[in-house]
Amino acid sequence: MTDMLAYPLIIGTPEIIAIVAVVLLLFGGKKIPELMKGLGKGVKSFKEGMNEVEKEINEPEKPKSEEYNKEEK
Repeated sequence: MTDMLAYPLIIGTPEIIAIVAVVLLLFGGKKIPELMKGLGKGVKSFKEGMNEVEKEINEPEKPKSEEYNKEEK
């Protein structure tokens, strides 16, 4: 009983098999590739967004005078 309380979010093999079975029953075999493709695009978009935010955070801030000089040229 204490193991269940110490690690409540660990998913084992039986749980994964049950989840796959439920997904197959709900969506069928033909819809799964479409769902995975959409999931992959979502993950890729999320990673790109995180990289952009990280880049903005790590990039040193330019002085305002440099920005005004660029606009005038």
